[in-house]
Amino acid sequence: LEHLGPIPMLDIILVNPGIGVSTSEVFSGLASKSNSPMPDGMPDPFNIGEWTDWIAKQRNDLEAPAKRLAPEIDAVLSALSSYDGCELARMSGSGATCFAIFTDADKRDAATLNLKAQHPSWWIEATDEAAF
Repeated sequence: LEHLGPIPMLDIILVNPGIGVSTSEVFSGLASKSNSPMPDGMPDPFNIGEWTDWIAKQRNDLEAPAKRLAPEIDAVLSALSSYDGCELARMSGSGATCFAIFTDADKRDAATLNLKAQHPSWWIEATDEAAF
């Protein structure tokens, strides 16, 4: 293990549509298990813009097979992306939990309240630096 240093304080919402997906089934659904490596280097942890740009350039090879198993993931990503202040919405890990990075806590909190009202069966949590 390598210590990567501090992570920046990001205004994030975590959302799960109330479903689970089998990690083994997601991995079994990979079109290729020999993908190119992720880029080296981490951005300055105190530059939130660089972090968001860096995350946006990454990929999640498990997203496509997870979406085939759980199409609800698309609904979550679409909902998150529709909110004012959402800079990036992605699936986390092998799914079905997704995250969105917001420009500030007020926009994150407004989106969280709205999402909870529109999707009461979804698990929805706003995060801050204490959540990491």
